[in-house]
Amino acid sequence: MAKLICIMGESGSGKSTSMRNLDPATTYYIDCDGKGLPWKGWKAQYNEKNNNYCVTRDIPKIEKYLLSINTSGTHIQTVVIDTLNTCMADKEVKGMKENGYGKWIDLTQFVWNLVETASRLRENLTVIFVMHSETVRDDFGYAFTRIRTNGRKMEKLVLESLFNVVLLAKRTDESRYIFETQTKNSTAKSPMGAFETFEIENDIQQVLDALKDF
Repeated sequence: MAKLICIMGESGSGKSTSMRNLDPATTYYIDCDGKGLPWKGWKAQYNEKNNNYCVTRDIPKIEKYLLSINTSGTHIQTVVIDTLNTCMADKEVKGMKENGYGKWIDLTQFVWNLVETASRLRENLTVIFVMHSETVRDDFGYAFTRIRTNGRKMEKLVLESLFNVVLLAKRTDESRYIFETQTKNSTAKSPMGAFETFEIENDIQQVLDALKDF
């Protein structure tokens, strides 16, 4: 069983930048946004020649990539899917002419199958899903942050329940970029004892190192 990690956060919160210290020799980056990676020198690290980078927002195709990496790309230890929301939006836009709830059922099934497939991959593989977050308020003004999804069908899935770890990427008032590992007002979660504090540095490699024993 592979490890599944979700990094959620608003645009500009440092989600993609947190991948900067991953080893390109053992990482495969699926760039769903198609805008490249946000650090200097990334093109030399991740490209088609190195066979560790692709641009696609087609969910079934991403699922096929995962299955191929699982069997043929055994040197790969980490796969990054950045961001899944773009894939959901792409599927929604291309299905705009479809009537009824069928398109939402298809989208829900595609996302569910992708995460389920990822969970069944080999034990020494970690799949990182990068997603946008949203903050909702109830009638009493209580704010709660969760993964942003498309449509009520997706909300019923409670995607957070499918991940071992959900980290909330944030930019603090001091212009620091951090991960929140657990909070009372979000769906961020992590194994007990994995991290010494509820706020950690925005560095996914440090997260992977901390989770080796879990």
